[in-house]
Amino acid sequence: MPDHRKIHPNTIHLIIQPILDLVAICAKKGIEHAILSPGSRCAPLTLAFVRHPDIHARTISDERSAAFMALGMAQQLGQPVVLVCTSGSAALNYYPAIAEAFFQQVPLLILTADRPPEWVDQWDGQTIFQADVYGKHVKKSFQFPDSFANEAQVWHAGRIVNEAINLAKLFPAGPVHINIPLREPFYPAEAEKFVFPDHPREFTSVTSQTQLSEESLKHIKNRLNEVKRLVIVPGQQKPNAQIQSLLNELATNKKAVVITDSISNLQGDHCINLHDHWLGNENLHQDLAPDLVISFGKSVISKSLKQFLRKSEASHWHIQADGQAKDTYQRLTRILACSPAAFLNWLLLHLPLQSQDYFSKWSSLETKVNQALPQVFETTEFGEYPALFFLLKKIPPFSKIHLANSMAVRYVNFLGKRNQEIICNRGTSGIDGSNSTAVGCTFTTKEPVTLITGDMAFFYDRNAFWHNYTTPNLRIVVLNNHAGGIFRLIDGPAAQPELEEFFETKQQLSANHLAEEFGFFYLKVTSMEELKTSLSDFYEPSIHPKILEIETSSSKNAELLKEIKGKIRAVLDES
Repeated sequence: MPDHRKIHPNTIHLIIQPILDLVAICAKKGIEHAILSPGSRCAPLTLAFVRHPDIHARTISDERSAAFMALGMAQQLGQPVVLVCTSGSAALNYYPAIAEAFFQQVPLLILTADRPPEWVDQWDGQTIFQADVYGKHVKKSFQFPDSFANEAQVWHAGRIVNEAINLAKLFPAGPVHINIPLREPFYPAEAEKFVFPDHPREFTSVTSQTQLSEESLKHIKNRLNEVKRLVIVPGQQKPNAQIQSLLNELATNKKAVVITDSISNLQGDHCINLHDHWLGNENLHQDLAPDLVISFGKSVISKSLKQFLRKSEASHWHIQADGQAKDTYQRLTRILACSPAAFLNWLLLHLPLQSQDYFSKWSSLETKVNQALPQVFETTEFGEYPALFFLLKKIPPFSKIHLANSMAVRYVNFLGKRNQEIICNRGTSGIDGSNSTAVGCTFTTKEPVTLITGDMAFFYDRNAFWHNYTTPNLRIVVLNNHAGGIFRLIDGPAAQPELEEFFETKQQLSANHLAEEFGFFYLKVTSMEELKTSLSDFYEPSIHPKILEIETSSSKNAELLKEIKGKIRAVLDES
């Protein structure tokens, strides 16, 4: 095959056909969205994605924000979203979101333009070591051919793209990287047309759902006959109506105690949703220890739950289709290589009756806390926690709530069952891309998307709003206590004289200035009366996003949280 850039009579061919093939393969395999960041080295990729009729390309200048936006989109779509950047440190700015995607098992296809290999480490501009730059935080990293002088190199390029997309989708999903060395010239000749192949070479990866063998199920059934105290703990995942129905039936029939964090998106009326209010209180742990824990999904928020299960003598079975070990509670004895829905359905049919007394102990604690919470908040001063208790009741049902890490996600978890989808970056639990992830979510839906965030996470990721796209369904609630308030609630830093300067990171910023800069509607509240007034039309349709800033004191919030915990504990101790 002749070099695709060879000058033929009367025609100059500067378009790199394997790049057009790459984009055509992406579209053929169901990829519909690309997030691009400006750069010259990546121009062949950028132009190809922008000009393909079946791919919606957006440009985001800040690569860190761009990567988190792609993450927010892929979380919702369940399909890879493409990221494209130029060479050099631009690729490094993707890293936080890539790590989050890896541990959250979210599919991304990362395409980094690079200098050709002969210019790496030669003091050439915008050049770093990009091959395998993301290390263990991608499922695999591929190196694209740096020339296409023969048929085999073109074939190799197409094979790489197919393998990368298949791998990104394959359970457990995750980010995959292709590093693409490109030589000048980067731009097409005048009047040169982009011709995408109608039928690019494509191959798929087909996997069958792993089922447990009859022999394995026989052993499991024999073991379950010995279990009287079964606890099921689902970790972080997207809403799943089938699994939620199975868990509700198991809990309703008192066959298992189902303990759910808000990020599981599987909370039900008969599940244990308020466990954080008593786990950690050793006086209430008597007779709550399980014989067996069955888990599935990813992480849980509750540190108290994790510590409680680690201290127990229970066996732990984890359901994961690929059979990989996840020993969160340090009690792992069996890995169930099957789908959670398949096993829960089998469990419902074959699980023997559990101890009714054991189920009643958990249920009784849940009922008491659920009844006490409204009364406790009615007699508590204004602060972040009481404000969120009221705010959550006003968020439209079946919409989406993005939670920043630190206190925002913990407050919501303390407050029990939600009927919205809860999304939080708990893969690495960082604060760095909360805004951008929520913005990415708005690109995929017309439903309201509510971001609840602390001031540190909000101001850290302000470039999330630096783009040219409308997000009228975005509602932002900023808990501005002018500090990193969570450090007042951790015994170590809270006891240090350096707390305010070196841990809390005190600041005097206001979201009002950001709202003015980007043209957002803005409201600030400092009392419950102001909050109630502001929320009366907060979710009314608008042409711009809205920011509600709840301004409070960090030290006062710490006092209120301790006060509320004390009141709930008193209710439980009385009984």
